[in-house]
Formats: sequence, structure tokens, C-alpha cells
Amino acid sequence: MVRKLKLVRLLPPHLRRLEPQAPRISERFSNEFIARVEEPETVTKYRVVLLTGCIQDLSFAQINRDTADVLLFNGCKVLTPSEQPCCGSIHSHNGEPSLARENALALLRLIDPTSVDAIISNAGGCGSHLKHFQRLLPNDRRAKIWDQKVKDIHEFLSEIHLEKPQAAPFNKQVTVTYHDSCHLLHGQKVREQPRNLIDLVPGIRRIELPESDWCCGSAGVYSVTQPEQSRLLLDRKILRIRETGAEILLTANPGCHLQIANALPELKLMHPISLLAQAYRS
Repeated sequence: MVRKLKLVRLLPPHLRRLEPQAPRISERFSNEFIARVEEPETVTKYRVVLLTGCIQDLSFAQINRDTADVLLFNGCKVLTPSEQPCCGSIHSHNGEPSLARENALALLRLIDPTSVDAIISNAGGCGSHLKHFQRLLPNDRRAKIWDQKVKDIHEFLSEIHLEKPQAAPFNKQVTVTYHDSCHLLHGQKVREQPRNLIDLVPGIRRIELPESDWCCGSAGVYSVTQPEQSRLLLDRKILRIRETGAEILLTANPGCHLQIANALPELKLMHPISLLAQAYRS
């Protein structure tokens, strides 16, 4: 309503410039269509917890549903607490360790890491932080176990016997390219796993993105605190994406997704797990 009535023009200049970055909110959140406990149709091989995240839940709740479906298809019993606190990533990255510790303790109270085979994150920025609770809580035995159990979704799927999809997700061959989230690539060292997963999907032709490991300029709150430099990085990223001629850009971090989608509204963006989920459903 604010945008339609052009009330945005009443904002101070710096807020007016940043306002387009505000994410669109999902019509439904994850807890509305992911049950607290979901069982696979076949034999249960693993017991995992799915973390729904903050921005991922608010703006990309369908990615969480896709993640749950992929895990179920691969023999996982999926536990998804309906009310999850923030993991504390944004606090930790921006100099608020006390708040990050509070969030870490809240998650440890909610989820017993000894009771599951893995704790699954599908957001690069969250996962990079979630694997280091022991830094925040060095005297908490649970934090060490937690760090060992947290897995990025691509990482986890590469470690188990992944069911190869037998059907193409689209009715024609589609060209895609993949952008590395900085936190996923540089922070978690997860590079080949998403690419290998994408290459398993029938009817998909993947073109390597030049400078895929360069930042898109989102970087947590970097796009807010350093908008000019963020824009320079984004412009270069958009140029490289266009060079590929890809019909779909795949990326695994909500910050990257929002940053690039705002600059390239004509391009379809997807999480690699959503591509895999669509292939399984086909």
C-alpha cells in the first residue's frame, strides 16, 4: 500500500534508496505447511532437524517445504520445530556476541543435538554461523556436539546415498548457472556439492558462472551499511550472469537471492534444492 500510494518518496534519501531491498513477505510461513514431525514413505534411514531460518522463512518459505520434501524422499524423518529463534548469525557478524550467545542457547534449549543424525540448514549465511556455537559457548558440551551435527543441505545429501531423480523438472531442456554464496563457499567450504547435485537433474544444462566466487554485494547487512560499494559488486555480478545466457540462476542463500532478484527481476531465481524437489515431484 505504501508503495502504491508513493509514500516512499516521503522517506529520507538514504532510506528511499534502501527501501527497494525490503523483502516481499511470503503469504504462508513454514510452520503452516511443514508439520513438526514428517515421516518418509519408505524406510527411515536418518533422523534430522530442519532449521527454517529467518529471512528464508519470511520470504522463501517454499524453499523450506522443498527441503523437507527432498529429505523425506531420501529416507529422512524430518523434525521441524514450529517456533524457531534466530540463529544469531546477523548479530555475530556485526559485533553483538552477547545477543548471538542468547540465540545459540535458545536453539540448544529447543533442539537436543544428541537426538538426531544431522541438523540441516539451507541458507549459506545461517549455516556458516551455526557450525561455530562452540566459539560462543566454549564451556557448553552441547555446543561441541551441535557444531558436529550441523550440515548444509547440499553437504548432507552428498554424504548419504542420494536418490537420483528420474524425471526432468521442466518440459524442455533448461540452461542454468550457479552463484556461490560467500558464506557457503568461503565460510563453509561447500563448493562442489551444489554443482554435483544440479548436474544430477535430468533436462538441466549447467553453465559455469564467471567469477561465481565473487560477492554479489549482499553480505549480510553490507548492502545496507555500504550501499555504494555493494552496488558496484552487484553490477559486476549481473554482468557476469547475463554473459552466461542462463534461463535460471541458482543460489543457496536468501541474501544473495534478494540482492540479485531486485536487480534482475526478469530472471528466474531458484534454490538448487527447489530444482531437485521439482524433479522428484515430476
